[in-house]
Amino acid sequence: MLCKYCWFAGVAVVITACLNTLSLAQSVDTERHVVVISIDGFAAYLVDDPKVPLPTIRRLAREGCMIGGGMTVSDPSVTWPNHTTLVTGMKPGRHGVLANGVLVRGGIGVPVKIDSHRDQSDLVKVPTVVDVAHAAGLRTAEVNWPCTRNSQSFDDQFPDVPNALDYTTPRLRTELIEKGLLRDETHASFRKASVVGLDYVWTEAACHLIRERKPHLMLVHLLNNDATHHRRGAQSQAGYTANAYADMCVSRIIDAIDDAGMRENTTIILVADHGFTLTPKAIRPNVLLRKAGLLTVEGGKLTQAQVHVIPEGGVGFVYCTNPTKAPQDSANVKKMFMGQEGVADVLLPDRFNEVGFPHPREYDQVPDAILVAKDGYAVSGAVTGETLVATYKEAQTSLGSHGFLAKLQKMNAMCILSGAGIRSGIKLQGVDNTVIAPTIAKLLGLKYPHADGRPLSAALHISIGQ
Repeated sequence: MLCKYCWFAGVAVVITACLNTLSLAQSVDTERHVVVISIDGFAAYLVDDPKVPLPTIRRLAREGCMIGGGMTVSDPSVTWPNHTTLVTGMKPGRHGVLANGVLVRGGIGVPVKIDSHRDQSDLVKVPTVVDVAHAAGLRTAEVNWPCTRNSQSFDDQFPDVPNALDYTTPRLRTELIEKGLLRDETHASFRKASVVGLDYVWTEAACHLIRERKPHLMLVHLLNNDATHHRRGAQSQAGYTANAYADMCVSRIIDAIDDAGMRENTTIILVADHGFTLTPKAIRPNVLLRKAGLLTVEGGKLTQAQVHVIPEGGVGFVYCTNPTKAPQDSANVKKMFMGQEGVADVLLPDRFNEVGFPHPREYDQVPDAILVAKDGYAVSGAVTGETLVATYKEAQTSLGSHGFLAKLQKMNAMCILSGAGIRSGIKLQGVDNTVIAPTIAKLLGLKYPHADGRPLSAALHISIGQ
């Protein structure tokens, strides 16, 4: 068995060498542009919901290619892992991002923490298609894209990280202040805006970059949709309003593409990172673990743990802090939870191939077991309380959730490709999100052989890449 770092270290060395070689051999198409717009949490089923006003998004679908039934996402079906899959074409178990940050094991008895204050180099273990594009001399930009902090592969960036303005390209930050989109250079003033206000700033920042820089590859990530679906549910009045606002943001970006004179040479890839389901109930596994004496709570907070669970929406990552006892502890956890209300399954490492994870001994961010909730139940990280099952309010989870195993169809994400190089009126089935990065590469004339997926050739004009 490989040591916990060797597997990723080996992959990183091999692919970095490939990247260095490819950067010298690219024959890119500098006339083409690709704009990727991710609307966080835009479930595939919303595209056909007649209650949702989506004039721009549906027009793009009619004029291009839509993935019928939606695009299958990667496990876990959460934001940072799936955004990284979109730009690597690799499952999280391969690219290394398993949560919205780095999962840090602290030693025996020390609970695992998620650290979101990390650079791309700490999070992503492989080169992205952006890295390849930039190395080939193409102009690149991103607005609110996860796992990009301190990347060296963007000409302009406004990353999705805590304290984002501290890591925003200085010239872009200055320009946004001059345009009145930012009050000042401090992140504190920026975060005073509502999520709707943040989406407005991110949209206008993307429009500015498109008009002024004309990037060959542009990544944009909008967040209000996800925030609203968590609070109210995807198919609620508030959810429909958020969908309509996202459509307006997409329209603004298309207007910017027109203003820049790029429309005839631009492909728009409209995606989401995951879908949504309603979770009026929640399971609190740490409550049972506390009662079993496997973790300690002081002042309502987790202080020590032999075993504990980190929630990821519809799944819980089970961590056993003593490596020598982990196999037995994780097996005992499975016995403890199987058959309980709200529990669909408990995966031990011998079944991690089902979600594309390596063994925890090969990569230490990987949990020792995965607790899977039934549809309708979220996983809570709460350590107080007396019952396993509670309402979402009591458990302090959300009415709407994602993070369930990707095989739950409600987790399917919107995927539409439209514009230059895309065939019109095409509807495809059975696509997963590892196809996006190689499709971007194909559209830009890049060599990107690293991905698990293959270019979405059925959606492309034959002339692309020739």
